[in-house]
Amino acid sequence: MIIGVVTWQLHLDGCQSLKDKRHVLRSIKDRLRHGFNVSVAETDHQDTWQRAELTVCVVSPDRKYAEGALQAADRLVAAAAGARIVDSATSYL
Repeated sequence: MIIGVVTWQLHLDGCQSLKDKRHVLRSIKDRLRHGFNVSVAETDHQDTWQRAELTVCVVSPDRKYAEGALQAADRLVAAAAGARIVDSATSYL
């Protein structure tokens, strides 16, 4: 069994309130959950308007599947409107 985890540090340019931030993050999280069947959570910076940390986890019996799912998730987040990846980290257990 392989557990893959990726964490993104995001800058949310257009957010002027926590409501704006929730809107952008909810869209990204919903697309990740439904598109790749992964677990996703905001793991840091909950009270900061223009900053967020999202973490995605996938569990698979196959490492290639886990790597592919996390790479596709990374592409989705990189292309998301209103969010820019500042840093990311990926690990496999």
